[in-house]
Amino acid sequence: MKGMCFVPMCPRCTMKRFLGLSLAAATFCAVLGGCADSGNLPSERASALKNAQLAEPRLHRLNVGDKIKVTVFGEPDLSGTFDINAAGAIALPLAGDVPAKGLSPAGLRDAIVRKLSEGYLKNPKVSVEVATFRPIFIHGEVRSGGEFAFKHGLKIRDAIAVAGGYTYRANQGYVLITREDEPRELRVDLPNDVLIMPGDNIRVPERFF
Repeated sequence: MKGMCFVPMCPRCTMKRFLGLSLAAATFCAVLGGCADSGNLPSERASALKNAQLAEPRLHRLNVGDKIKVTVFGEPDLSGTFDINAAGAIALPLAGDVPAKGLSPAGLRDAIVRKLSEGYLKNPKVSVEVATFRPIFIHGEVRSGGEFAFKHGLKIRDAIAVAGGYTYRANQGYVLITREDEPRELRVDLPNDVLIMPGDNIRVPERFF
């Protein structure tokens, strides 16, 4: 019959069978690859996910190093500016230590109200605001790395400028950011409008020539 080959171990037919099996195996691997977790994602997609983690708006949480302005209306002796200490608390006159780490400013206000209501004041009126945020840290291939004051609206390009700009060895394609609530450094490809958060640690990597 036309198209049939009856020659044993025909090299041409053997090659066709091999190519057919290879194509099937490749298709099967591609299907499995589509189900892989994010740890095996192509670098472009993985970077996009990491960028999204950093870009996601989040409520500011207080931490060690923040300075908090507390106003207890009608009680000037209980009002003032207080540091969040190494234990993650602020030490208020009369009320003593009030845990602050991990709370929002509104959450800390509620905690202070509860504390003062425990036999100290009746229906205390309290306001809380952040007087000074904890600093950010910029290092690696920048001209003047170190600790810098945090400012609202600060972006990566602004942070690098504050640190004196890039050195000639810098890789200007991405930076690595360690954020307080993230377990690992996250890569952020540049240019990018990711906002810097209080306490961020920004590392500019070296370029490989």
